[in-house]
Amino acid sequence: MTVLSCEDPASEPSDTHLAIRPRILYFGTPVVLVSTENPDGTANLAPISSAWALGQVVVLGLGAEGQTARNLRDRPELVINLPGPEQWTAVERLAPLTGRDPVPEHKQDTFRYEPAKFAAAGLRPVPSELVRPPRVADCPIQLEARAVSVHLAIAGWFLIVEAEVCRVHADRRIVVPGTQHVDPAAWQPLIYNFRHYFGLGAELGQSFRTETPHPAY
Repeated sequence: MTVLSCEDPASEPSDTHLAIRPRILYFGTPVVLVSTENPDGTANLAPISSAWALGQVVVLGLGAEGQTARNLRDRPELVINLPGPEQWTAVERLAPLTGRDPVPEHKQDTFRYEPAKFAAAGLRPVPSELVRPPRVADCPIQLEARAVSVHLAIAGWFLIVEAEVCRVHADRRIVVPGTQHVDPAAWQPLIYNFRHYFGLGAELGQSFRTETPHPAY
């Protein structure tokens, strides 16, 4: 069997597509704010732009040398907070901050140490019910979780974290009344699209598996 190497020459040029090598591949992914517990019991808060969910498990990709990674190795409890599009400025205020002291050498040109992440972002902590790190009160969806797997990715410089969600908190304004369902017409995630922030556009349609059918279809 022939194994294709990522270093193999590109295919022949196409009239419709170009072979390119972007530095990053954030092709429209949700932003989450991950709160974890520091060794001294205080809270760290970090924006993560590599997150996806399957069932009751959320998979995160995060830098191996950050404070979030350090915390999760020793204290696996976390909260995965989902901001809305209007909160992108708070996320961006967090972006150049790190909870590591001293700041890792490779981050020193662009990041600065900040222990009070919630205050720096203008966000409010609220106690969780099942885990020790606080939730972000301002985020419409908050997922209390425990990391069940934390391992180094093949690239070597980031971790892959599998977190099992144990409790979901949702702003009542985005919940379908009388149900356990988030209303997709009322909720919009904040999307990170090649290092630019976006919300969602108008609804295009619905899956045949939806449990919240829209009467227009």
